[in-house]
Amino acid sequence: MTYQPESVWEFSIADNVTFGVGAVEEVSDVVAERDASSVLVVTDAGVADAGILDTVVEALGDVECSVFDGVEPDPSLPVFEEAVEVAEEADPDAIVGVGGGSSMDVAKTTSVVCEHGGSVLDYVAPPTGGGEPVPGPGIPTVCLPTTSGTGSETSPVSVISLPDEDLKVGISSPHQRPDVALVDPGLTVTLPPGPTASSGMDALSHAIEAYTTRRYDAKPTPDSRAERPDYNGRSILTDQFAHRAIELVGNNLRDAVDNGNDLEARRRMALGSFMAGAAFTNAGLGATHAIAMAAGAIHHTPHGVTIALALPDVMRYNATSAPDRYAEIARLLGEDLTATGRHEAAEAAARGVERLAADVGIDGGLASLGLESEDVGHVAERASKLERLTVGNPRRIGREELETIIRDAL
Repeated sequence: MTYQPESVWEFSIADNVTFGVGAVEEVSDVVAERDASSVLVVTDAGVADAGILDTVVEALGDVECSVFDGVEPDPSLPVFEEAVEVAEEADPDAIVGVGGGSSMDVAKTTSVVCEHGGSVLDYVAPPTGGGEPVPGPGIPTVCLPTTSGTGSETSPVSVISLPDEDLKVGISSPHQRPDVALVDPGLTVTLPPGPTASSGMDALSHAIEAYTTRRYDAKPTPDSRAERPDYNGRSILTDQFAHRAIELVGNNLRDAVDNGNDLEARRRMALGSFMAGAAFTNAGLGATHAIAMAAGAIHHTPHGVTIALALPDVMRYNATSAPDRYAEIARLLGEDLTATGRHEAAEAAARGVERLAADVGIDGGLASLGLESEDVGHVAERASKLERLTVGNPRRIGREELETIIRDAL
């Protein structure tokens, strides 16, 4: 049979998106619309210490409320399993995830596992898990992000760390997209400068990789609609979201880091993060995230910082395959493109990312995170196996190319 290119694209987000300062106050209405008389709030200790948990619980009003606040950064399988146990005991009518991507990921997976039974690993792809598809919607889930970075409030994916195996795995299903994303920029004001910077660079990378990933019609046609991958390639719609997200993050991350109380900068960052999330969860990502996932699993490097330090060299590698798009990224990041050709302009995009990262306190290369020359091969090998990510890279890439990029990023 001859090759048949894809001819259609899909675009999905959370069932409802409610955005704006004060959106958290509508959480009681949201759960009431779903006839929920009991709620489980999934969050972490930092969110609780910042007073945000109290704000959410107060906004829930008279609804019976249980809390699981045991989420950790890069949550491991036992964290997911503990959350499921708490949910099974509480038997909530709705689940509310409050926090960064980790808390929202745990909330989404808790929702589907509690509804359909089995173990968390049953829904993870083989060979690590059972590879069972999520059979249907889970318990109604509401996500309230407290960072501007992950896009988890509209994502179908959750990421699970298996530290004993130096591995990160995921569950991907349209049934994991939250029913409602309540995006309230006011919840991000207490986020310290460091996490603001790293999560913001993660959002920027989502937008850049979505904007430059392979087009939907440069991929093969699936045998059926059900077999079309979640990351189905960039389209005219993902381009609009990604383009605007690059501009929003590039123009506002410095202000959000320098003055966390700048509510307008926080609002624009929250919008940019959401738009980047909507773009990449449909279009896909690329080599930057493959490298960061591998490095994070093996060496436990912080995700957003790893992303920020790897992204420029991935962009330099990819620039020959999408020079006009990288030139546009450079323009959006405020780089001077006077009297430069298209390939020089593409290089300027990488410099723009480096400049932004340095301005918000992220520099020094991957070596600053503890990666050494002898680690490069192991990280590259692991990254090359993350085909769900590398298949979307605009330029063909394998282990050798990944090794070169990682060495350059050290």
